[in-house]
Amino acid sequence: MSVKEATQAAPAPVRPAPVRPRPAGRNRSWDEVPRWQIYLPLSVYLLFTLIPFYWILLFSLRPPGSTSLVPWPMTFEHFEKVWTERGFGTYFQNSVLVGAVTLVMTTLVALAGGYALARFNFKVKRVFMLALLCSQFVPGALLLVPLFEIFAELRMINSLGSVILAETVFQLPLSIILISNFIKNVPYSLEEAAWVDGCNRLTAFRIVVLPLLRPGLIAVGSFAFVHSWNHFLFALMFLNNQEKQTIPVGLNTLMGADSVDLGALAAGGIVAAVPVVVVFAFIQKWLITGFSAGAVKG
Repeated sequence: MSVKEATQAAPAPVRPAPVRPRPAGRNRSWDEVPRWQIYLPLSVYLLFTLIPFYWILLFSLRPPGSTSLVPWPMTFEHFEKVWTERGFGTYFQNSVLVGAVTLVMTTLVALAGGYALARFNFKVKRVFMLALLCSQFVPGALLLVPLFEIFAELRMINSLGSVILAETVFQLPLSIILISNFIKNVPYSLEEAAWVDGCNRLTAFRIVVLPLLRPGLIAVGSFAFVHSWNHFLFALMFLNNQEKQTIPVGLNTLMGADSVDLGALAAGGIVAAVPVVVVFAFIQKWLITGFSAGAVKG
């Protein structure tokens, strides 16, 4: 067979079919969830969450006796009433004082206790950690009677100091555990290097370790502030004078035995919620970082 006949007899090479580009929006992998399956549940959850906020905003802004579903004409009569007539200006100051002092005291004590648990070994360390964990299962209502007896002996009843001390003690176990786990994630070699450079333990902690604990401190401090701001039982039990009451107790005074002023109650609820929302809006990044780092053992 000649070369020409062999060439003619050989089958022609098969060319691959051209690959057509997929239309836009269909280049999804086989295991990728469609977007509507994500957005639909999130939208339902968002709607379910925002409706109560809109409802309380509606009652606080619409005129008394109105049944409109839109706060128009808008009025701030309810806010003026709760702030001046109901004494919420004083309640707000007391709550800020209790929350700020509780934040400082809880953070300082938790910082010292957390450092001791993270850097030192002692015989009762495991027992102490177990006691801290078990204390989280004790509800605050069980502590009311013994704390009342203690504060009565110390003549601290009807004083903001009793509420601050009770809130600090109640927040310390969880705060110490979080700070301890966060300090464990800081390499011990950094402190040793500072000691070699001539720093003592306190100076090395202040210069080297403390700046790295900012997310953890913000998480612990914000948690202590929010809890003391919203806590009702301690303020109700230890404070008798109306001028010493906090916002949660003030909200309770707006609900009478026979009737409830819904407009004033809604306005008071917004006054109580706005500081917490503002705090979380500014520190949410540090809060998530602090809790996630404190919850993982280094």
